[in-house]
Amino acid sequence: MASLSPSELVHVFFHEGMLNHNIGTGVFDTLNNPGFLEILDKHPENPDRVKNMVSILKRHPISPHMAWHQGRPAQTLELLSFHTPGTILNPSSWDVVLIAASTTLSAMKHIIDGHGKIAYSSVRPPGHHAQPTRADGYCFINNAGLEVQLASDSCCERVAVIDIDVHYGNGTAEGFYRTNKVLTISFHMNHGSWGPSYLQSGTVDELGEREGYGFNLNVMLPNGTGD
Repeated sequence: MASLSPSELVHVFFHEGMLNHNIGTGVFDTLNNPGFLEILDKHPENPDRVKNMVSILKRHPISPHMAWHQGRPAQTLELLSFHTPGTILNPSSWDVVLIAASTTLSAMKHIIDGHGKIAYSSVRPPGHHAQPTRADGYCFINNAGLEVQLASDSCCERVAVIDIDVHYGNGTAEGFYRTNKVLTISFHMNHGSWGPSYLQSGTVDELGEREGYGFNLNVMLPNGTGD
C-alpha cells in the first residue's frame, strides 16, 4: 500500500505513563469492604481498559492508516484554561492526570497546526464528568474541555462537542453552559440526578444560560439502547 499523506491518517496520541493511575480494588463507591467478597473486583476505570484500546488500534486492519504520537505532561496554566485551582486527588496520580490532559491538548494542537484532519487521544483518567470547580465521576481534569477551550481560543470560530456515553457529559456541558462559542451535545440514558456532587441531570430542558442558551443539547435515550 502506498504511503499515506498526513491528512489521510488518523493521528493517535498516547503515553504509557497513564497506566500508572491505580484507583484500587473492592467496593469503590462506599470505600468500605463488608468482608463478603473472596476476590476484590478491579475498579471499572482501570489501566486494562486503555491497554485494550491501544491493542485494538495497533492490531486492527485499520492500523496502517494510523500515525502514533507520544504525549507529554501538561503545565498548570494549561489546566487553568478550563478549571479553577483546588481540585483534590491522590498525589501519586497527579503526574498521570497531567499526562492525560496534555496528550489530549497535543492531539488538538496537531490539528490546529495543520498536521492532519483527524486526531484521537487514548487517555485516562477520563474527563467528561469533571466540572471547572470539582472532580466528579472518576474524572479529575476535563480533558475534552481543555482541548475544546484550546480550539475556541485559537482559530476555530465554531466548535461542537458530541459526547456519547451511558452517562451525561455534565462536566463539559457545565464548562461551556454560558457561552455561544461552543455547542455541546450529549447522548446518554435517562439516569436523572445522582446527588449533590452531580448538579446536572441531563434533561432536555437544560439548554444553557445567558449567551449560551440554546447551545446545550441533551438527547436522552431509553435504557438498553444499542449502537
